[in-house]
Amino acid sequence: MIDINHVSKQYGVFKVLTDCTTRVEKGEVVVVCGPSGSGKSTLIKTINGLEPINQGSITVNGISVGDRKTDMSKLRSQVGMVFQNFELFPHLSIIENLSIAQIKVLGRSKDEAAATGLALLERVGLKSHAYKYPAQLSGGQQQRAAIARALSMGPICMLFDEPTSALDPEMVSEVLDVMVQLASEGTTMICVTHEMGFARSVADRVIFMDEGRILEDTPSEEFFGNSEGRTERAKLFLSRILHH
Repeated sequence: MIDINHVSKQYGVFKVLTDCTTRVEKGEVVVVCGPSGSGKSTLIKTINGLEPINQGSITVNGISVGDRKTDMSKLRSQVGMVFQNFELFPHLSIIENLSIAQIKVLGRSKDEAAATGLALLERVGLKSHAYKYPAQLSGGQQQRAAIARALSMGPICMLFDEPTSALDPEMVSEVLDVMVQLASEGTTMICVTHEMGFARSVADRVIFMDEGRILEDTPSEEFFGNSEGRTERAKLFLSRILHH
């Protein structure tokens, strides 16, 4: 589904990503973790071209992300993206937030887009809030609406960039519950997160990054269960994050 080959990216002389290589199969759930500034968010943003790369190649479902001939708007419509700060349009109701891209990008009618949006809002437990505005919802509700918006485009995979980091602790579980549901349904997912409980219970694989490099790319049960097989940097990261 997603093929990342020897990807590097830099801003001037500062290297954000260095020789990153990994694959994500259809239906796989991959968690990307590591300390702040390790390149995690940049890596997943390269997958749909939000961050251009300097070296290497990325393909999504056989389509080259870096090829100038690639229709990036079409590709991005197939790769759902959920950001840490929701990114909902504040002047549109929740159902309008879910409908606008369906109408403008997919060419659906207003009624068809609304029907799809309402079905997805019901799926994430927000149907009764469809005609409210983002400011009238809690952070957790807004993030669930953002997930529903991404799903409304019928994506082939979903990217999550620290989707719970801007939430109050009480709201984290309601967002993670939706993500667990998506994973159980076979959704292809890459998630940048510090929620190690989620990673341990849902992820098929864990990618551990530091200083722009992929230091580990291993099955989650091995990552959490075999401390002897971890790099020293990953051991230090896990010791800090699992004991606080």
